[in-house]
Amino acid sequence: MRQAGRYMPEYRAIRKNLSLLEIVARPEIAAEVTFQPIHALGVDAAILFADILLPLIPMGLNLEMVKGVGPQIDNPFRNQGDLKRLRKIDAKTDLGHVMEAIKIVRKTLSNEVPLIGFSGAPFTFASYMIEGGPSKDFRHVKYLMYAETDTWHALMELITNALIDYLVSQVSAGAQAIQIFDSWVGVLSPEDYKRYVLPYSQKMIQAVQKTRVPILHFGTNTATLLSLMKQAGGDVIGLDWRMPLDQGWELLGKDMAVQGNLDPMALFAPRSILEEKVKDVLARAGGRPGHIFNLGHGISQFTPPENVKSVVEMVHEWTAK
Repeated sequence: MRQAGRYMPEYRAIRKNLSLLEIVARPEIAAEVTFQPIHALGVDAAILFADILLPLIPMGLNLEMVKGVGPQIDNPFRNQGDLKRLRKIDAKTDLGHVMEAIKIVRKTLSNEVPLIGFSGAPFTFASYMIEGGPSKDFRHVKYLMYAETDTWHALMELITNALIDYLVSQVSAGAQAIQIFDSWVGVLSPEDYKRYVLPYSQKMIQAVQKTRVPILHFGTNTATLLSLMKQAGGDVIGLDWRMPLDQGWELLGKDMAVQGNLDPMALFAPRSILEEKVKDVLARAGGRPGHIFNLGHGISQFTPPENVKSVVEMVHEWTAK
């Protein structure tokens, strides 16, 4: 989950001279950053270095990464009139630098280490577009859903088509799996998810499934939404740390693969506690096929890199038994 990043000294060295968006715009450097966790940590897959919001830029929104705040959009989407200013994108050209980074990574990456591409899910993508950044109450999003429902559905249809094009283009460029991040979907009730989100996540996943690559579908705070997320689709459902892995897997059914779900803050614990928590996740998986060990959300920028490497080693030692 966000393998490369500010917790790594190698990444911070690059960020001294370049912003995140500048790195992504330079395929050779984006590829270099993609490799950093592989070399430093020994993880079993590479995650493309990019950002879930990159398609916003060719769509016509002004995206800026503000230090200490995160993504900020100074011309957010708020009403029906804003539909007119959104452009339809062609991912292979408008986001060609992302595709080029994928090609560079695939040329160099060992055949034993697959490359995962990704994007935001339609709801999370729309949330950033409408709120203009992170939100505590998602007031503007829910207003649009409830009060301007036709506009909401028109926007979600536009977003979904753009993200399908973006993800299919990633696969065409060489991505061997796709992860879909619905980071904010936990703010919804099951009924709202079913009415306002499910059709679009389902459409997106079904379209990408035609490429025949595995799809990982992840959200946070989704204990009440897991059955609906399964209905939306994906080969793997990501579980955050708030629910024990075995309980989440039971809800989804043993026919579903799962990813997760160590609390990212456990990476700050003493070695003995960290090891205990890693083993707990693995014990709850019980050695059953279909478990991908991972964090239950993104890694903190303050995480000691040596603790991340220790977790990788613990998991490899466990699975080698």
